[in-house]
Amino acid sequence: MKQRVLISEIMTKNLVTANVSDPLTHINTLLKENNIGHLPIVSGRTLVGIISKADMLRLSFADIYEDQANVDETIFQMLRMEQVMVHNPLTVDVNDTVREVADMMSKVAFHALPVLEEGKVVGIISSTDLIKHLLSQYHH
Repeated sequence: MKQRVLISEIMTKNLVTANVSDPLTHINTLLKENNIGHLPIVSGRTLVGIISKADMLRLSFADIYEDQANVDETIFQMLRMEQVMVHNPLTVDVNDTVREVADMMSKVAFHALPVLEEGKVVGIISSTDLIKHLLSQYHH
């Protein structure tokens, strides 16, 4: 197994982000259309939060009301991003090693962490990325 693999080698680089002023209806659309679980939230180029599909599902009444799309839309319109996103999320640096990041993620409840380079968000690393990398080390 390669020793010092940088997180930048396995992170998701074609990053989808949202602005802190975006409505939650837009966030819901972004998560669905891009089939992603986590969305870094920026103000300008500065990372200010992260929002996950799980965060959005917690607001959803999909299981209770048959006409749930309208109910969810109403709820999404009533709330602001700041009320739902995780503020000042834990981040990793582009030069951290896979081992360092895996060690950190094994100790926290987050499934994805934004990756920063000189303070700007340049990627995201998920537990799935780490597992895929681990599997790639085993030659068939």
